[in-house]
Amino acid sequence: MDYTGLLHQLIDGMRCPASEQGARYLIRFAKPQHYEACLVELSRMRNEFTDLGGIQTSRLARTLIAPVPSLDMLYRYVDDITIEEDTPISLHSSALHNKPSSAQGIPWGVKHIRAPKVWSVSTGHRIKIGVIDTGADYHHPDLRYSLARGINLLNRSMLPHDDNGHGTHIAGTIAAANSTAGMIGVAPRSVIYPVKAFDHNGSAYVSDIVLGIDWCVRNKVDIINMSFGMKTRSKSLLDVVNRAYHAGIVIVASSGNDGKRRSIDYPARYPQTISVGATDKNRRIASFSNRGAYVDVYAPGDKIVSSWVQGKHHEMSGTSMATSHVSGAIALLLAKHPGLSPAEIKTLVKRATVPLRARKSTTAKSKIRGGEIDALKLMQEGGG
Repeated sequence: MDYTGLLHQLIDGMRCPASEQGARYLIRFAKPQHYEACLVELSRMRNEFTDLGGIQTSRLARTLIAPVPSLDMLYRYVDDITIEEDTPISLHSSALHNKPSSAQGIPWGVKHIRAPKVWSVSTGHRIKIGVIDTGADYHHPDLRYSLARGINLLNRSMLPHDDNGHGTHIAGTIAAANSTAGMIGVAPRSVIYPVKAFDHNGSAYVSDIVLGIDWCVRNKVDIINMSFGMKTRSKSLLDVVNRAYHAGIVIVASSGNDGKRRSIDYPARYPQTISVGATDKNRRIASFSNRGAYVDVYAPGDKIVSSWVQGKHHEMSGTSMATSHVSGAIALLLAKHPGLSPAEIKTLVKRATVPLRARKSTTAKSKIRGGEIDALKLMQEGGG
């Protein structure tokens, strides 16, 4: 998207109707002095805005989130700023397939990727995983020893308690450690840092994700799990993903649930991430999963039982669920080989797979790209 062109449209167009309807924009200033001057003027005008000035996504850029302020004010900085809409972003799980279930010890997906065969060598001990999601259930028996404090970006004075369920489900698949009455996740001694960026409806904006990734960088997590996505690219999101990548953080992102063959959602489409598609129990790509050249690896994502709010368990499907299996497998690897870079881990993940099975409807000409993650092969490929 031509952000400068968008700015000129806003300035030269018909008084910016989108902003009158309350649309939010990310306004990035290349020169700190212009950012500070705009901040003062916005305060004086009593406009509602969020200051992301503490986040250096690239060079000296400073960012505000606000309804577009006065066009006269923006025009002063037209050659200095970029602007993009603060786009809504969605979780990658199916609302149609979300039902209560009972705990099952080691869920089928955890067994399927052969994680239990790695536990004699690694359980993911002390690997820090930032899960940017709806929070986590701090009272869940499965997660009693698996959760760090994290951050609630919607209310910084509160713990990131989950009021939706999705984040608890992701946390359970990665790090549940209740061998007596609940379930065990892929890396049961890893530590989840819940980053609550999504509200009870599972809604968030790009700016929430930017803040979440920045928090993960500042708190030196090892892995970021991002089970969400959007159709459009975002310069602000790409910049902070880049910053995390160069800080040595492995970023695992879900590809999306549109069943597309040639496209996946952002941020999974960025090359700095490991993009994940979903498979079923028969090692076939799930019908809902995006697939193709942009997907780096597949993992179990169909009818996955995991932890849920209020101490319960639910069965869910989606590339969200697949992504949590991959994050857990990488935690097992990193606990044994902590010096590996994100690029090295991505190469190992793509190599340490088992072949996918074609669906009956697949023609002989249709080549299946990629494979399904195998935690044991990943450990062996990593030298352990």
